[in-house]
Amino acid sequence: MELQELREKIDSIDERIVSLYEERMAVSESIAGYKIEKGLKVLDKEREQLKIERLKTLTHNEFNAGGVTRVFEDIMSESRKKQYELMKEKGIEDRSSLKPRTDELILYKGLKHEDILKNAEKLDICGAAKDEALSFSVLSELIALSERYGFYGNLWHCFLAYTLINNENPYTLAAERRGEIGGSLKKAALHDVSIFRSLFKLDMCRIFNLEEDVVKGMVSSYEADHLREGETFNKRIRDRIVALSEKLESSSDDEDFLRSLNEYYRDFGVGKYGQHKAFRLSHDEKEKLVIEPITRVKHVMLEDIVGMEAQKKRLVDNTEAFLKGRSANNVLLFGDAGTGKSSCIKGILNRYFDEGLRIIEVFKHQAQDLNDVVKEIKNRNYRFIIYMDDLSFEDSEVEYKYLKALIEGGLEKKPDNILIYATSNRRHLIHEGFSDKLDRGKNDDIHESDTVQEKLSLSARFGEKIYFGRPGKKEFDNIVLTLAKRRGLEISDEELLYEANKWELSHGGMSGRTAEQFILYLEGVKFES
Repeated sequence: MELQELREKIDSIDERIVSLYEERMAVSESIAGYKIEKGLKVLDKEREQLKIERLKTLTHNEFNAGGVTRVFEDIMSESRKKQYELMKEKGIEDRSSLKPRTDELILYKGLKHEDILKNAEKLDICGAAKDEALSFSVLSELIALSERYGFYGNLWHCFLAYTLINNENPYTLAAERRGEIGGSLKKAALHDVSIFRSLFKLDMCRIFNLEEDVVKGMVSSYEADHLREGETFNKRIRDRIVALSEKLESSSDDEDFLRSLNEYYRDFGVGKYGQHKAFRLSHDEKEKLVIEPITRVKHVMLEDIVGMEAQKKRLVDNTEAFLKGRSANNVLLFGDAGTGKSSCIKGILNRYFDEGLRIIEVFKHQAQDLNDVVKEIKNRNYRFIIYMDDLSFEDSEVEYKYLKALIEGGLEKKPDNILIYATSNRRHLIHEGFSDKLDRGKNDDIHESDTVQEKLSLSARFGEKIYFGRPGKKEFDNIVLTLAKRRGLEISDEELLYEANKWELSHGGMSGRTAEQFILYLEGVKFES
């Protein structure tokens, strides 16, 4: 049979499908009349599900079964809408069906921006013409979210994908740890997935009561600067969410949809820990601990730090052992100010984020919150570094005792997925005065040796101590030259080093920080255009 003959055959079949569709919609109108007369509700979820399962058995392979599922889900959705319109013409509202399907969710409760979901469902059922203000409100919120998160393409689908990966519930947390989940928990997840699949199919033109080309420009094919990061996510995370939304939209059935979600949960996690690198502590209005994301982390790479190669290697080796589940030590990075201790921590985070490393920044006055921090993160499928910058304690400060107990000494074993990395200008983190060394006749502390040991014990609990010393003249010059070359500064080496020498004499001496500040000065003042 020739290609043209095959195409004519397809055209004939399509015409019959259209005729059958119109015949079905006519019957649907008759059903609406019967329901109006009897006072019955439009949606019969159980019957629809049973019908689709029966129709799938009439197909010859799994591929066709998926197509039949999608086609009849859409047909029945249009049939319901037609029935709603006829009921509304007679001034009758099917109140039981106006309830958003998101109310029926079992696992995915407490969704972020849940009001957008419910309002979109309401507009789909009732029609945007009845509530134009709500329609434009939903549209405005979607566009605002797209700018906040940097979404592009189909904003509605991106929003739904973001909702799904941000909800921590028994299923998503189990999938994060184990990947594929079975049993009753999976059945509950499939129930919720069927609801989200229906949300992916909502008619945006109906929701916003706008022409198709207008909706396409604002929602279905939203154009954004793909190179620009949103306010909340970096480009890499944003692109993962967009890719997931496209994969979920094209899923063949509930199982396929859930499979795609499981892969994401397993590979990238769920909730804030799956989307962000670094976190800090705060408290809500009820003084409950909140571990909140740091949305802007300085993108320092270890390679950006000039010198300190031996120190960086020790830190990398310890971190890689930790990430691979081998034995690893808590680390104290100590030494002179401005020598790259904090920058090394940022570099470690940026290098190993994709391997599941996360950092929580804790200030010394927050040490009493450490037990609550551990409770929240100990069962997550990530490796956490609790980072304490510029750590030192005075005699009057007792917060160090909480840190000691966490590192080693409490009854509860420190979880294997947590390490402490601290930076300090002091090797011995607790202030020691000469009085600690005085003999008993001049000191009212009967056991002065115990006092000294108490103050040394915190530092001793860091198994890895890495010293960062000020660079010598030759090393400092190398740092300056390297940074200037990276920034493309057109200046002779002689003039550069002469200016750098003058700068460091009046700005705190030779250090990596001083060198970087000098280069910034040159860029901003000497080379201003």
